Parts: sequence; C-alpha cells; structure tokens
Amino acid sequence: MPSTKLKKKKNSTMKKRIAIYPGTFDPITNGHISLIQRASGLFDGLIVAVAKNAGKSPMFSHTERFNLVKESTKQFKEVEVIKFDCLLADLASKKGACSIIRGLRAVSDFEYEFQMALMNRRLAHDIETVFLMPSLSWVYLSSTIVKDVATNGGEIDGLVPQAVAMEMARKIKKLNLNKKKK
Repeated sequence: MPSTKLKKKKNSTMKKRIAIYPGTFDPITNGHISLIQRASGLFDGLIVAVAKNAGKSPMFSHTERFNLVKESTKQFKEVEVIKFDCLLADLASKKGACSIIRGLRAVSDFEYEFQMALMNRRLAHDIETVFLMPSLSWVYLSSTIVKDVATNGGEIDGLVPQAVAMEMARKIKKLNLNKKKK
C-alpha cells in the first residue's frame, strides 16, 4: 500500500522559508519562548529581532536584551537572534523573510497589531504577517507585568527563563541601592 505521507524533497534549489519575530523583549518571557518554539516549527528558519525601540524606556539596554534573548533561545537550532533599529518591513525584506510573526494575547492586542500588519504589508507587500496566540498558560503574561511584579518584590520564577530572572534580580538590587544612596 503506498504511503499517504508527503515527503519534502531535499533540493538545494528549494527556497528556505524564513520568518522574523520582532519585539522589544524587555524582558523576554516564557510566553515569548513559547511563540518562538511554535514559530520555529512552522518555518525553516526564524529570526528573533530585538528592537532598539526608542519610544519605550526599557529596563535593559539594547545589548542586554539581545544577550538575554540569545541565551534564552540557544536550544533552538534554527533560530538566529539579531538587533535592529530600522523599519521592520525593510529588515524583513533584507533578511529574505516571507513572514512576520506577531503574538496576540487578547482582543485588546488585535487593533494595534492589525494596523501594524497593514502598514508592513503596504511597505513590503510580499511579506505576510502571521498571528500566533500564546499557549493558554501564558495568555496573561507580558513583559510589563513581569517588570511590575519583580520591581515590587514579587516572585517571577517560572515566568521568565532562569537567566532573565537572575539578571532582573541583579538589576533591581542595583536600582534599589542607587535609590537608597540618594
């Protein structure tokens, strides 16, 4: 009986399907890691692009966030981590991405993400935005919530990768020491 499974031909001329997952990742959370894991299974390669994002006041510098994302994703073989400070559509085109990955936690995320997807399509019409919902266990989680909990003395273990939890504790301790000196 013939097999009904489709087999991918190993052809050196086949174009790799690359997706890009941009974010500020301040800090990267287990919700982000869940989306990276799922997206990396859908594409031949995934670029996690850490945005400089001058419009926000991040807890971690651009380089610190890049290093934390790199450390937190090292188990994923097909994931490349880069820094960027340009239009996402330009970066995606330059990197040969066919898709932009965006996470949607709730209806409240949709309007902003929809506007961004339409603008990215206008700027790079051949690149599709793919919306992924986080695993149910991470729907409530955001970097902002993690920072609020951590800076107010709450427990964040299990919400972020261990390296991130340790770096946040170090950063908060340093901030608290600086406040006491003033």
